[in-house]
Amino acid sequence: MIELSPVEINGHTFLAVTVLLPKTTLLSVSNDKGYIMCGALDVGLLNEKLKDRKIIAARAVGVRTIEQLLNAPMESVTVEAESLGITKGMLGREALLKMV
Repeated sequence: MIELSPVEINGHTFLAVTVLLPKTTLLSVSNDKGYIMCGALDVGLLNEKLKDRKIIAARAVGVRTIEQLLNAPMESVTVEAESLGITKGMLGREALLKMV
């Protein structure tokens, strides 16, 4: 099952996506500039093999719901996210606001 829902943070709307898979759930919250995601995101791959795409993204681990993702500290971030001021340890909702 895939669930899509809007998430509003300080007057900015983002798209939350939940994908229920066997034994795991994929979570992401995005806008047209970038996204935060659960532990399934491979930040190393984005920074190395897909570097030319300049993807703005951050990852949180140990989250099981969109609400947890929004309130979790980012465990890793892409180089492009860092250029916007998104840092490890920043809460998901704070990272998203840097993407507006």
